[in-house]
Amino acid sequence: MAITWNERPQLPKADGRIAAIDLARGIAIGLMIVSHSVSGLVGIRNVPEWGMVPIHLLTKFSSSLFILVFGVALAVAFLAHVQRDDWPRRRLKLWLRALEVWFWYQALLIVEMLPFNTPSEIADTLFYGGFGIWVEILGFYAIALLWVPLILPLWARAPLWSRLAVIALLTALAAWLQGLSFGGNDTLKALLVDHQDYYAWGQLSRAPLILMGLLLGEAVLRCSGVPALQKRLFLILLGLGALMIGGFYGLALSGGDVHAAMLAVANNEGKHPPGLAFMLFSLGGALVLFALALAGGKQAAKALMPITLVGSDALKAFIFHIVVIFLMLRFVWQGEGAYSYPEALGVGGLLIVGAAAWIWLTRTMAAYR
Repeated sequence: MAITWNERPQLPKADGRIAAIDLARGIAIGLMIVSHSVSGLVGIRNVPEWGMVPIHLLTKFSSSLFILVFGVALAVAFLAHVQRDDWPRRRLKLWLRALEVWFWYQALLIVEMLPFNTPSEIADTLFYGGFGIWVEILGFYAIALLWVPLILPLWARAPLWSRLAVIALLTALAAWLQGLSFGGNDTLKALLVDHQDYYAWGQLSRAPLILMGLLLGEAVLRCSGVPALQKRLFLILLGLGALMIGGFYGLALSGGDVHAAMLAVANNEGKHPPGLAFMLFSLGGALVLFALALAGGKQAAKALMPITLVGSDALKAFIFHIVVIFLMLRFVWQGEGAYSYPEALGVGGLLIVGAAAWIWLTRTMAAYR
């Protein structure tokens, strides 16, 4: 398969859902659920050192993998339709999905803040006077689903060199804007390029990951059904991921304390705004996990069916685990601090299975209506 710099996206029609994508998304959500169970029920400061490194450290793959797979799914499900007659309908579908995600972002923000915040503080946050912690990723997706449909037609007509250039330029632009004060408007800065005092996800700082996902989605479709190409794609992604993780450890060695560098990433240093060390580790791990999901294909997706089910309906799984952790365990049962670290890990595992069961049950009930 020859690829030239002037080549525009080539997107063969997907033969139904691609199980590897659901599996990769499910892995991302599963890691997120474990991380939220620990941080929500135990608190990062109370996690033992053996829990921070390596266990909590590995959950840092989830954010980059989640956003990367978001881009992959957009390429697979929507990019091929932007020059067809049904594109306006599909674009509207994405915008309606944005409203749905934004509604659940607002609702779950209330759930997250209930135990320890006053009604006025919650209301202020709902109107972007501040930000939450655990549900902010939904706020990011709600906004991203508004602008992504506008750039997809341009992306579908752009040659490869320009698409790569856009990713590089957006990365540089976000880094430059990070040094500006935005006139003291911290909310705007957080929404665009992240802010060190908030857990909001900046649209510009994370856009390169979405666009990388679009490129990756095109590669997945073009390699589908061709074992030699699938193997080549697997090796490329695995190699890139390993190279990035190696770069992280190279930075850590140059700093003189590898364990301290790993502990810093586990403590989210360099996550908001994105730092070089954090992104090397997080994105490198995300590429490795995505490569393994692709290699496993339908067999791995079937063997890990609870995780694949979670990945097949990310929003429903997200709602389920936030409601259980923050409404039931923290607010109703006042369980914050009542769990040991191993118990919180167990809760996380049960929530993954529970989310899968909830998705299966709701689909089964809908099928009999």
